[in-house]
Amino acid sequence: MSELLICGANFKEDERARLANAYPSVFVGGPSEMADLDEPTRAAIKAIAYKGHAPFGGAEMDHFPNLGVIANYGVGYDAIDVEAASARGVKVTNTPNVLNDDVADLAIGMLIAQFRTFYRGETHVRSGAWADQGEIPLNRKVTGTSVGIVGLGRIGREIADRCAAFKMDIHYTSRSEKETPGWTYHADPVEMARAVDVLIVALVGGKETENHVSKAVIDALGPRGVIVNISRGTTVDEAALLDALEQGRIAGAALDVFLNEPRIDPRFAKLDNVVLQPHQGSGSVETRRAMAELQLENIANFLSGKALVTPVN
Repeated sequence: MSELLICGANFKEDERARLANAYPSVFVGGPSEMADLDEPTRAAIKAIAYKGHAPFGGAEMDHFPNLGVIANYGVGYDAIDVEAASARGVKVTNTPNVLNDDVADLAIGMLIAQFRTFYRGETHVRSGAWADQGEIPLNRKVTGTSVGIVGLGRIGREIADRCAAFKMDIHYTSRSEKETPGWTYHADPVEMARAVDVLIVALVGGKETENHVSKAVIDALGPRGVIVNISRGTTVDEAALLDALEQGRIAGAALDVFLNEPRIDPRFAKLDNVVLQPHQGSGSVETRRAMAELQLENIANFLSGKALVTPVN
């Protein structure tokens, strides 16, 4: 019988093959399909390789009486009810660190694209308007701007280091003050928003950070302000953000994450002051391979009785 359940419709073929070649396995497209497995199959499952954003709670875990680990593909594990897992003696792992560079690179890339109006420039060239109409309007300088990092964890730190290379004035918020090369700490995100032109959101998802970047934070940023979000759509008050963008109360946004993705609010598509990406922060071939390998390593260690590499609980 299969010890491993592979759960997630968005597993790539090679990712599924890597897992299936390592252990006898069974596949379901998402947590809602778990109940459809027969009882002997569910009883045999000791590990679940999970990928996706569908809620995975205690009711789903209860289908598997011998479940010992849920290995999440991705650093964010807010879809998994970790408290419910802990109550059932189930370990949860994730894939941190291996994706830090890609996500931080994308954050800076989106910021540059927003400030320097890359989309407008490319459209101007492709359409032939450059020859007919001349230059596009002047845009904004990136180097030397003031930036606030919302959440100075692993990814936030990588983003801040890249900002330093652009000679930016760096501010940050976090649960507590960190040891930094002289960056400015703020306990209050509203206070930080008043002090900077750019907010880059690098928080973990979940209930604790829901709407952390609130209407008050967005309003404090002001008319030259830009918000970059590479964390989760839930961390920003999206309705307040859209209102501010439409009304010109902030200058723009660069977003890789949204509420209700991939069916995002259609108001975004009508805006010309936003850079929009399809939640592809870790989306390089090299990093996705490293994430898949780390997920499998956690499963292998659990099934062989070794210590987990990246435990969450």
